[in-house]
Amino acid sequence: MTVDGRVARGDRTRIAVLDAAVVLASEVGLDGLSLGRLAETLGVSKSGLFAHWRSKEALQLATVNRAVEQWQERIIGPALRAPRGVRRLWALHDARIAFYAARVLPGGCFFATTEFEFNARPGPVRDRLAEVFERWIAFLQRLVGEAVEAGELPTDVDVALLAYEIDALGVAAAMRSRLLDPETAYRLARHGALARLRALCPDPTLLPEGP
Repeated sequence: MTVDGRVARGDRTRIAVLDAAVVLASEVGLDGLSLGRLAETLGVSKSGLFAHWRSKEALQLATVNRAVEQWQERIIGPALRAPRGVRRLWALHDARIAFYAARVLPGGCFFATTEFEFNARPGPVRDRLAEVFERWIAFLQRLVGEAVEAGELPTDVDVALLAYEIDALGVAAAMRSRLLDPETAYRLARHGALARLRALCPDPTLLPEGP
């Protein structure tokens, strides 16, 4: 029982540290992470954190993986509860914008920040971010394809282009909400995706009339 308790406490500590790391990286990037800064934020010892991550790169990679888990929990999971087809595609975009609007991360979007930070810097962190991004785009394309198969989008729709457009609206909302009026950025991101989907959908009543 003692061993199990220690493992559970270690897991809780690890998750708490990585949650704090995701928050911090959304503001200052992955290069801004340090065990010392995280230890100070959480009120724990730096040596205790070093037992989990032996290098800054290991911490960065673990932080990326934790951000992926949060994305799945807060955005993908809720969207998958919507009916398969165009409503699920809309629910995914809406959940993403709601995540930004809730100010869960003070920097807006972990992935928008870190992908710009590492897009021209070769190495394991860039490779992992690229893999995450490729999987995200593939997931978006899959949902578009499912909507086509369900007869809720035209058979001649450019699947890759529509996925690109929806993702681009999300990125724009994340970036512009930090510099300009956030409510306007979120409203336009929702309206842009909704108007595009309603224009394509043979039965636009499946979707809300406005954001």
